[in-house]
Order: sequence, then C-alpha cells, then structure tokens
Amino acid sequence: MTQSIRSFVLRQGRISNAQRRACEILLPQYGVSFTENLINLDQIFDRNAPKILEIGFGMGESTAVIAQTHSDNDYLAIEVHTPGVGSLLNQIETFRLNNLRIIQHDAVAVLQHMLPDNCLNGIHVFFPDPWPKAKHHKRRLIQPKLISLLCQRLKNNGYIHIATDWEHYAEQILTVLSSEAQLTNTATDYAPRPSYRPLTKFEQRGLRLGHNVWDLVFQKN
Repeated sequence: MTQSIRSFVLRQGRISNAQRRACEILLPQYGVSFTENLINLDQIFDRNAPKILEIGFGMGESTAVIAQTHSDNDYLAIEVHTPGVGSLLNQIETFRLNNLRIIQHDAVAVLQHMLPDNCLNGIHVFFPDPWPKAKHHKRRLIQPKLISLLCQRLKNNGYIHIATDWEHYAEQILTVLSSEAQLTNTATDYAPRPSYRPLTKFEQRGLRLGHNVWDLVFQKN
C-alpha cells in the first residue's frame, strides 16, 4: 500500500498552553510511540479486553465520551494534529481514562507496521476530511486498499463504523465498503446512529440546520 498520497494536511494551527502542557507531560504516559515493530495491545493496556481503533479523532470529545461510557473496552486513538492530541490528553487526565491511548502519527503507517493481524474488535472513522473538490477525491481516506488493510487487522465479526456529513462521500464510502468481500453491511445502505456514538456540538448544529449525517457499519465475515 503506497503512502505517496496523504489523506491529511499538517496545518500549523493554534495550540493552547494547556494542550502544549498535556503533550509535554501526559503524552509520555498515555501515548504510544510510533515504531516499525508490531505491538502487543494487551501489554499496552495491561489487560485482555476488546480493542477498538479510532482513526482521526479531531479534538477528541467523542472519543473521551465513548471511552468513559464503555470502560470494558480499550481504545487506541490516532491523530496527527497536535492541538487535538493535547485536547484529548487533558480529557484522559480529567476523566481518568485508563482505557484510552494515543498514537500521534500517520494512521496508514501505524496500520502497516504496528498492528498485528486480527487484533481489533472494531474500527471507528468519524467525519474524515471529505476533500470536497473533485480533483482532491484521491486524497480521501476511505479507499479500497485501506479497507482491505483494516480488514486484515480486524478479528472475525469485528466491525468498521464510518460516519460522514457529506452525501457524496457517504455514497463513495458505501460503494467501497460494499465492494470488500470480507465485509457485510449490518443495514440496508446506511445504519441508524449507534447509541455509543455521541452527537458532537458540530453535528448537533448541522442537524438543526437540516444537514444529514450518514453512518455506515459493516462487519467482517
């Protein structure tokens, strides 16, 4: 799988003092450094529990809520942008979320090098960058090669849950997921929002304005 086309752009962005402090103080405790060697998730979390991967958690509000309300699961969250990493680290400290760890690195590289086959019970990709211009569609994260790689890392009966608020992207995602032989749709086309995925403030505002959100939940055969 090539990494010549990145699905993200590293923007400078503004980082608060609290976020900077979190990255300096908390990342060594709750972060997992990138390595080209396979990792043992049970060792990292110091227990045997279902493992859920989240790719691109933004500022981490939903991630923290999910980890807090589903303490029986362990969550490995990947994000490249420092302000979001700092934000989620602060939430980990505030809510004492011992079942949540962060990797600040390119998700494709993490999947290729760090995660063994059949190690994940679920994968969340919530509101990936839609790259709305047609000439940028090649940068969209959800492509057949990535989905094939995700399936390798999923256990049998594990699930992939993707949510987007861009209808054209939702249609593309449905096509890509439906074309993967290892996956079966749990719904007819789009799924109702699972109860574990909280509504973000951005999503609530969009719904008030009449914007739709499409959830897709597929299970590995």
